[in-house]
Amino acid sequence: MIFAAGLGTRLKPMTDTMPKALVPVGGRPLLQILLEKLARHGCTEAVINVHHFADMIEEWCASNDTGVSIRFSDERAELLETGGGIRHAMPMLSGGRFLIHNVDILSNADLARFYAEGEGKAATLLVSERKTQRYLLFDETMRLVGWINEATGQVKSPYPDLQPDKCRRYAFSGIHQIDPVLFPRFEGWPAKFSIIDFYLSICRDVPVYGHLQDGFRLMDVGKLDTLAQAERFLKEI
Repeated sequence: MIFAAGLGTRLKPMTDTMPKALVPVGGRPLLQILLEKLARHGCTEAVINVHHFADMIEEWCASNDTGVSIRFSDERAELLETGGGIRHAMPMLSGGRFLIHNVDILSNADLARFYAEGEGKAATLLVSERKTQRYLLFDETMRLVGWINEATGQVKSPYPDLQPDKCRRYAFSGIHQIDPVLFPRFEGWPAKFSIIDFYLSICRDVPVYGHLQDGFRLMDVGKLDTLAQAERFLKEI
């Protein structure tokens, strides 16, 4: 599943006339870059959620063959955030374990190897060592135990006695995978919710694991001033 429904507010004014997914980097839209990478790593089917300029994304996909068969999860009526977006797309995602990837993330991740890492696990999150203010917290086995905002000191965890200083800290990459065995646990959540909040709510009862790849590099194409940097990044990975 590709998250492509966002408003792309940090990329204004470009996203006043196009969706973030079609913002070009090095002459190719972000969506094309990701779909071609998924195809290289063995992906043959994808679900794309759409909201902002949804028609443009659908028209681009109809006119461009990337080797990936595409279906759309329509969020035109309302943006549903990451967790709500997955739940809305559940009828198209129930066939087995599936990968989730933000459209604005560029990386050198070995997606096939990451997918293989998730065998037999309910959820696996690809993480990195990049510096940020918000980190996921893991125990020594790389099982998720919490989240911390280092700027504010806020901690989220189902473990009331968690000691963040004794945890491994990694940044979330925006790339993860879920087994549909977790779908029943979406029941009771509101229409819109964060998938990270969902993971934190279940990680005490259901193991959610982090995965770190050697030499992993990523870039979030989030602002106009990062586009030139993103083009250089693509040439390096």
